[in-house]
Amino acid sequence: MPMYQVKPISGSHIKTDLPTCMYKLPNIHAPQGNSCTAEHAIQNGEVDPAVKALEARQDEIMKKLYDLKAAVEGLAKTVTTPDADLDLTVSSSLSSQSPSSTTFKGISDLDTLLGKDLGALRDIVINANPAQPPLTLLVLHSVLCQRYRVLSTVHVHSSVTSVPPQLLSCLGPRHADSYARQMFQLGFTLIWKDVPKLQMKFSVQNMCPIEGEANVARFLFKLLSPYPSDPALATLVDSWVDTAFFQLAEGSAKERATVLRALNSALSRNPWLAGPEFSLADIACYCCVLQSGSASSTPTNVQRWIKSCENLGHFSPAKLFLQ
Repeated sequence: MPMYQVKPISGSHIKTDLPTCMYKLPNIHAPQGNSCTAEHAIQNGEVDPAVKALEARQDEIMKKLYDLKAAVEGLAKTVTTPDADLDLTVSSSLSSQSPSSTTFKGISDLDTLLGKDLGALRDIVINANPAQPPLTLLVLHSVLCQRYRVLSTVHVHSSVTSVPPQLLSCLGPRHADSYARQMFQLGFTLIWKDVPKLQMKFSVQNMCPIEGEANVARFLFKLLSPYPSDPALATLVDSWVDTAFFQLAEGSAKERATVLRALNSALSRNPWLAGPEFSLADIACYCCVLQSGSASSTPTNVQRWIKSCENLGHFSPAKLFLQ
């Protein structure tokens, strides 16, 4: 039995119509007889402006997300590099030169050689001792800038007290868009550091460091042109590269004289050291002849070959560096 009763405030004859949904939206589907695609919603025969605005906003958001992903992955790659303890960032550059005609017959693909990594810059980090500047790397860097969009940076490690000014600017001036890493195809970072041998690191997770200027030069040259498919010709190129670095650059006066005679003999039969085509053998031997100071006293065929190399225009960084 209830404590008290309350009379009803409305009659039982009142009926309330309930909606079938919480809220209504305008119809953006095609009217009867028209087809509706997955990409465009059509209303009265035209694309609805609201759908156009939504698609534009989605495209803008996706682009911002892609740029953000590229920037974050680039920063993460820099931080995980063991040589990230840098004291001074000196210069960054993006070559504005258009690809020029070279004597390289083959064309290498970065995705095939370095792996496809969308949204992240492929960084090549090189540690070099300022007491032994790697001329071949400066030449190869110059040619890489003609082939790819290269973000070039020079740093000074804390193990080095002072670096000559020409070494600080050896990769060119700073580019205004150097902060936008996603604009570039390849990162070329040169760190002046007190190391006994030149070292190169590309993938910290997947490969060990490459040591020695000859080996690093081989790696960089493959980004420009594949090695000869003929095993004998590839072996000849490797032989000249080793001869350049171990006898011309580090050998005695007697060894250098022997190598110059061998160069003169080889160049009497072909315009280039490995035959009719320009190769890494020519780059390595030219730089080592130049660095050893033997360029002015070389035999006739070697003198002609030196002029042919200089006419290509690839060796300006190395030649200007020693002036």
